[in-house]
Amino acid sequence: QVHLVESGGGSVQPGGSLRLSCVASGTIFFGAMAWYRQAPGKQRDVVARITKGGDTYYTDSVKARFIISRDNAKKSVYLQMNTLKPEDTAVYFCKYSAVSGNDYWGQGTQVTVSS
Repeated sequence: QVHLVESGGGSVQPGGSLRLSCVASGTIFFGAMAWYRQAPGKQRDVVARITKGGDTYYTDSVKARFIISRDNAKKSVYLQMNTLKPEDTAVYFCKYSAVSGNDYWGQGTQVTVSS
């Protein structure tokens, strides 16, 4: 059974930085990884995605500010978030898309950007 655990969330002032981590277990980690976020009252949207080979995708609002990376040996994915804005406030989830076609989600970690 695939299990994902996120960490690294917290509260930060605008312009600050945070680094989220997500560790997977129960999988050989060949699939794509992604970070999503969900603000109160809004749908869950993709923030960034990375394939096993390192190809990346970013939603427009985080380009040039966020960096997604992965360490296949550690079965981990990271999201470096820089120049944070209040509109980045949300619960951040990591998702693993297995080659079988199944998707697995972590429990989420809160990120709050406020002065």
